[in-house]
Amino acid sequence: MPSLDRHDNVFVLDLGDGENRFHPDWLTAVSAALDEVEKAEDPRALVTVATGKFYSNGLDLDWLFAHADQHKDYVVSVHELFARMLSLPVITVAALQGHTFAAGAMFSLAHDFRIMRADRGYWCLPEADINIPFTPGMAALIQSRLAPQTAHEAMVTARRYGGADAAAVGIVDQAVSEDAVRSTAVEIAQAQVAKAGDTLGTIKSRMYSPALSTLRDTTNPLG
Repeated sequence: MPSLDRHDNVFVLDLGDGENRFHPDWLTAVSAALDEVEKAEDPRALVTVATGKFYSNGLDLDWLFAHADQHKDYVVSVHELFARMLSLPVITVAALQGHTFAAGAMFSLAHDFRIMRADRGYWCLPEADINIPFTPGMAALIQSRLAPQTAHEAMVTARRYGGADAAAVGIVDQAVSEDAVRSTAVEIAQAQVAKAGDTLGTIKSRMYSPALSTLRDTTNPLG
C-alpha cells in the first residue's frame, strides 16, 4: 500500500512495490496522503515514487471485472484522483523508475513534472491495443498535458516510449540513470517548495479548467 514520508520540505509518496494498480483501497490511501500534503502549512512539494519493475500499471481490471456493478463509481474515483493531482496547490514531480502504463501513465501526466529512467521501462497508453476507449475525462487530461501530435500518437498507436523517446517528445521532462531518478525528482521539487499555496492552486485550476470540469463530471463519466 502507498506510504507517505517527509524529507525536509519534500513529501515523498511511495506508491508501492508491485504493479500499483488502482484498487479502491489504494485510491483511498493515496487520497489520504494527498490530504496530509494539502493540509500542511509549511513550504512543501510532493514527489511520487515506486519501487520495483512498475511505477503503476493503472486500473485494477481484475477488481473492476469482479465488481462490474460499481464501474461508474470506480471511474469517478479515478477521475477525482487525476483532477486532484492536476490541481494540487503544491509542485508535484513523478519519479518513473519502471513501467508506467494506461491510467498509471495518465496519473503521471497529472503531475507538474516527470523524471523517467533512461535505460529501461516504458511509458505507454495501450488502450487502442486492449480495446478500452479513453473516457472523456482521460482524453481531456492527456490532451491538456501533451503536445497535439504527441497525444495523437500516444493515444492512437499505443506506442511504448522508452525514457529518451519520452523526453524527446515532452512526455517526461528528463530521462536519467536509474540511480538518479528519485534524487533528480526530489531536487526539482525542493527548488519549488516556496510556490505551495492558494495562488498556485488557483493558477493550476484556471490553467486546466476544461480538463478539470470534464474529469469532475459525475453525471456521465463514461461518455
